[in-house]
Amino acid sequence: DFSQFGETQMQPLNKVKQVTARNMTASWQHIPMVTHFEESDITELEHYRRDILPSVTDKKVTMLAFAIKALARALEEFPQFNASLDEQGENLIVKKYINIGIAVETPQGLMVPVIKDVNHKSVVEIAAQAAKLAEQARQRKLPLESMQGSCMTISSLGGIGGTQFTPIVNAPEVAILGLSRGSKKPVFDESSQAFVARLMLPLSLTYDHRVIDGAEAARFSLYLAKLLSDIRHLLI
Repeated sequence: DFSQFGETQMQPLNKVKQVTARNMTASWQHIPMVTHFEESDITELEHYRRDILPSVTDKKVTMLAFAIKALARALEEFPQFNASLDEQGENLIVKKYINIGIAVETPQGLMVPVIKDVNHKSVVEIAAQAAKLAEQARQRKLPLESMQGSCMTISSLGGIGGTQFTPIVNAPEVAILGLSRGSKKPVFDESSQAFVARLMLPLSLTYDHRVIDGAEAARFSLYLAKLLSDIRHLLI
């Protein structure tokens, strides 16, 4: 009884927060999770996004859109991440489609709209759809089917801050990618034999250790970091 120490106020959780709480608790109790941390040098990508891309399209393209596209390519390269365990935990269901969920903060709580067939969409198309789904989520106009069928989720806190965090896997997915705020760091350049300032993006990959081991998570994260370090890798 906290009222014995001072004034209190009871604030019931809304339906969205209640559902999120149940799902997160179930994931935490049933999935052995490990988080792998990595950094990607996005100096050139950010230069392209901010200085070159506006001359090609008048559409706003966020760094998140590039991360979604890169994640789709990584799921093609590492299909064990694009999978779910069956109910008995004895078989891996590998998916042949690539849908990416994006965690969106709304006044009602956290919602995860899903962008379908990301591997068949351009970065500009992904950015436009992500913005549309996020706005629908905030206005509570998101259709139920727009929150179903995700293969893997991205949680981005880059617009707020923080160095790294440990996102919780969104079951029945087997991994989730967290993005924190990019920051300038001194990186040693072999060609000039000097330290240079580079924009580094922190990546936090939490994975289900029943399906993915540490070495696979490290390779996946390094591959994703490589894709984001040079936009040309996404064209190969």
